[in-house]
Amino acid sequence: MTHVIVHAGFHKTGTTSMQNFFRQNRLALSPYFDYYGQRDFLNAGAAARLYAQRPFPHRLHRFRTAFRRFLASIPDYDVIVLSRESFSGGMPGHRKLGGRMITSYHQAAIKLARVIIAELRRRFGRDVKITFFYTTRNREDWIKSVHGHLLRSINLTDDLAAFTARFPALIGPKEQAQRMVGALSPTAVVTAALEDYADDPHGTATAIMDLANVPGDARGDLIAAPHANQGQSGELRQAFLDLNRTRLSKPERKARKDQLLNPPSSRR
Repeated sequence: MTHVIVHAGFHKTGTTSMQNFFRQNRLALSPYFDYYGQRDFLNAGAAARLYAQRPFPHRLHRFRTAFRRFLASIPDYDVIVLSRESFSGGMPGHRKLGGRMITSYHQAAIKLARVIIAELRRRFGRDVKITFFYTTRNREDWIKSVHGHLLRSINLTDDLAAFTARFPALIGPKEQAQRMVGALSPTAVVTAALEDYADDPHGTATAIMDLANVPGDARGDLIAAPHANQGQSGELRQAFLDLNRTRLSKPERKARKDQLLNPPSSRR
């Protein structure tokens, strides 16, 4: 029986570091599971993100079609790991159609997960074992990380206090994941908190390797992936915020941010 582990979120919970780890160790881990990450899903990942921003039925259908096409392209395997945080929708802080800010994964994540479950059963049969896996993070640290990412990547003009105030009280990745437990039952949902794996050499990837029954003696020689997308200093965050509050054109603002991220002295 095929077992598919779907790492479906959440953004800014160590997902890129985990994906880099599995990509670098793909061959070494291939006896235990077949891995597919961010670069492998054709346009299914983008279709999921667009559905969260524009939640129309035809957008969900486009995701279904893209995900079905991806599944048709991969071979059978006893254990398969799929890792794409946009399978829970768009990163909070981005805007929906009409200008409202995304402040929760819940609505889009449930509908996307149900499509994923249906398509996995269609591809591998009704008896396929499916486990949804969510990485989580302390709410305060998570919001700060999301805020810093958005200051760098889009024209966000909220300071941290204003940005935090937009989010429902006590709702963070851990609470979002717990909502998925009830929504997806009887499909299994497993979580791993980033802070609980801070001292683990493989980070939250260990939790997936446990689910895939990778033996301990096969983990010792795996390549450690460096931490990715680490946050910027407070000074750099303030500089991005100041730039976002100017009337510079989008290309000029991006160019100045790139200069701050890669000053001339660091290019030598």
